Amino acid sequence: MNATTPSSSWQNRNKKRTRNLALWTLAWVLTMALATLGPALLWQEDKLFSMLAIGLNVLLGFGMIYANVIHLRGLDEMQQKVQLQSMGITLGIGMVLGFAYSNLDIANVIATDAEISHLMMIMAITYMISLVIGLKRLS
Repeated sequence: MNATTPSSSWQNRNKKRTRNLALWTLAWVLTMALATLGPALLWQEDKLFSMLAIGLNVLLGFGMIYANVIHLRGLDEMQQKVQLQSMGITLGIGMVLGFAYSNLDIANVIATDAEISHLMMIMAITYMISLVIGLKRLS
């Protein structure tokens, strides 16, 4: 008889939570693409369809946030600490650089408009780098 050890049971639950978070994130990203590209490519600026797509995106976004909370609660203390540090660094970088970027636009120092997508890319890269560094410290 093959009994499941507490360690393998935790690992299985962790894999399931990670997969669940990945699915919610993928669904959110796909609905973000739909809400962004739909008005021009699919429904020719129809506001009702745009509002429905944005509403769906927001709902799936809240689902993604909840899946992230469940995922974080299932991690051990060290992994939670790494995640918290990575999220804190990302929030700080996002705020400092985001406001600076906005001010550069307001002062007409940059030739283009400040776009939220640029800030999101910086935050995603910051999170990934800080997470990799934090996880390397664990090993």
